[in-house]
Amino acid sequence: MNSHSELQKKFTSVWPLLDERTRRLFAANEAVSLGYGGISAVHLACGLSRQSIANGIREIEEGVTTQAGRIRISGAGRKSILASDPLLVQALEEMIDGQTRGDPQSPLRWICKSTRAIAKQLCKKKHAISHTKVAQILHSLNYSLQSNRKTEEGADHPDRDAQFGHINTAVSKSMALGLPVISVDTKKKELIGNYANDGQQWLAAKEPIKVQGHDFPSPEIPRAYPYGIYDLARNAGFVNVGTDHDTGEFAVASIRGWWRHEGRKLYPQATHLLITADGGGSNGSRLRLWKLELQKLADETGMAISVCHFPPGTSKWNKVEHRLFSFITSNWRGEPLVDYETIVNLIARTTTAKGLKVKCRLDRRKYPTGRKISDEEMMHVNVVRNTFHGDWNYVITPNTIKST
Repeated sequence: MNSHSELQKKFTSVWPLLDERTRRLFAANEAVSLGYGGISAVHLACGLSRQSIANGIREIEEGVTTQAGRIRISGAGRKSILASDPLLVQALEEMIDGQTRGDPQSPLRWICKSTRAIAKQLCKKKHAISHTKVAQILHSLNYSLQSNRKTEEGADHPDRDAQFGHINTAVSKSMALGLPVISVDTKKKELIGNYANDGQQWLAAKEPIKVQGHDFPSPEIPRAYPYGIYDLARNAGFVNVGTDHDTGEFAVASIRGWWRHEGRKLYPQATHLLITADGGGSNGSRLRLWKLELQKLADETGMAISVCHFPPGTSKWNKVEHRLFSFITSNWRGEPLVDYETIVNLIARTTTAKGLKVKCRLDRRKYPTGRKISDEEMMHVNVVRNTFHGDWNYVITPNTIKST
C-alpha cells in the first residue's frame, strides 16, 4: 500500500483541476484500488468525507451517469430550506405582519426590521435561517427595501405607532377568543354611467370600449357609495352599495346588514364585536351620529361593540383597503360602471388566489345629511373610553340585552 505522503501528493497535484463529481470518482477509484481501509486512507489524504467517497464507489459500481452539464445526479444535494421547513414562510409572514409598512394598495411592501433581526427572531422560534436567506424570501414575497417617500395624508401623530400596537393587540385577543373582528370603510364614490374607469382589460385588438369624453358630471348624475366590511378571521368581504349619501347612519346600516346576513350565522355565540375603522369620514372618531347608531346596533344585537380608530393620516393601513378594496378595483379595471347592477355584480365576482369571497347588496334607502345629534341624545350612548386614547378606542355597551 502507498504511504500516506505519497497518496496525499497524488491528490494534491490533480485536485485543483477537478470538479466536485470527478473528485468524488477519482477518490473512490483510489479507495477501491487500495482495498481494505482504502476509504479511510483516501479521506485522510484528500479531505473528502467518507460518505462522499462511498457514494463515488457506488456510482462506479452501478455505472451511474449524470445529465450533460450536471455535477450531481438528479435529486442530489442539500434540500431547499423551504422543503425542509415548510412552515418557515408562514412563520415569517406572521412575524412581520404587524411590522408591514408602505402603501398597501401597491403590490410591493416593505418592513422596518433588518434581515438580521428577523433571522434572529426566527431562530428563536426553531426556524434555522440566515439573514441572507431571509432577504431572498422577502424578495420572493414582493417585499423590497425602500427609502422614505412623502405619501402621508397628514403629519404623523406622536402616538401613531403605539396606536398600531394597541389595535394589533386588541385584534389578536378577539380573534384568539373566536370573536368577530371586522375592518370597515367607505370606498371612494363611483360615478354611474358610461364614464372611463382606470385600468385596462383584454379585448379584441383595436376594439376598446367607448366612453364619455369628459367625466365632469352635474350633481344630478347618480353615484355609488360602496361601504366595505372585511372579516379578518375568515378572509371574507361584505359590501353595501349605497345610492344616496355616505353618512354615519349609512355606515352603521352597512355593518347591521353584514351582521344580519353573515355575522350572526358565523358567530352565533358572540357577545362582543371589534371594529377597526379610519379616524374620519362616515365612521369618524368624532362623529356623534356614528356613535349613536352604534348604540342602536348594540341594543338590537345585545353585543358590546369595541371600536379602534386608526390615527390621522394612516387610513390606507386599514385591512379593508388592501385586502378587499384593492381587489375590487383590480377586478373592475377598465370596465365602465354603467349602472348599479353592474357595480354589484362586479364586486360580488371578486376573488383572490388566497380564497377571498365577497358578497354585495344594493342599498337604495335614503340617508339625509346635516343631521344634528343633541347632547341629550348622546347621554343615551353607553360609551366607555379606553385609558389609552379614549377618543380612538372605546366600547359601546347595550342598554338592553337582546338576542338576534
